[in-house]
Amino acid sequence: MNIFDLSGKTALVTGCKRGIGKAMAVGLAEAGADIIGVSASLESKGSAVEKEVTALGRSFSAYACDFSDRGAVYSFIEAVNATHPHIDILVNNAGTILRTPAADHPDDYWDKVIEVNLNAQFILSREIGRRMVERGSGKIIFTASLLTFQGGITVPGYAASKGAIGQLTKALANEWSGKGVNVNAIAPGYIATDNTEALRQDETRSRQILERIPAGRWGDPDDFKGPTVFLASEAAAYVHGATLLVDGGWMGR
Repeated sequence: MNIFDLSGKTALVTGCKRGIGKAMAVGLAEAGADIIGVSASLESKGSAVEKEVTALGRSFSAYACDFSDRGAVYSFIEAVNATHPHIDILVNNAGTILRTPAADHPDDYWDKVIEVNLNAQFILSREIGRRMVERGSGKIIFTASLLTFQGGITVPGYAASKGAIGQLTKALANEWSGKGVNVNAIAPGYIATDNTEALRQDETRSRQILERIPAGRWGDPDDFKGPTVFLASEAAAYVHGATLLVDGGWMGR
């Protein structure tokens, strides 16, 4: 359907090297968008995500950026604005998680998670979003989490950052929805990615998780292609400040 067509659009996807971010980038390319990809260790040429995107006939521009380094974030923004002054879609997917019980959770764990998961995402949204507001169009999509709604265990920094992403999504939508910019979020449930490897290897915890998921399975990164294309397209023109759960029914249980 034409309302989902992203031909002629350019999408910037952070954390695109693997997992959910890679699937998001490929899904957007399948819908017709050219992709700017950035991850902390993304290869300048020949990455798996680049190969999949270019095989679809779309262009791929690769950048590496350490989102825990404020200076590196600003340098990346300067570089990408110079080469791609018109970005239609921003997907703030890059994130990190560090696990330690709250009583022992060190400052450096807290600081790194907040910097990557919240501060860098606000800076990117402000700097890229400013241009969207000026021209009266654009789509911004955050990757939230089940911990946008729940507290989690042994991940206080991650829970705080993802709770804040839910509020930031609404705050930006409140300011920019009347200026042609849609700001929304996607909250993944338990997905088979690197971040959940330890949980999936824990036989007891994995069983407990699966027993609560009404869909009866771990999510797959490809489950995020459709929701991402939807929020990036004209199909979601009247969707603002929403957090779309992609969780196999977890939060409805």
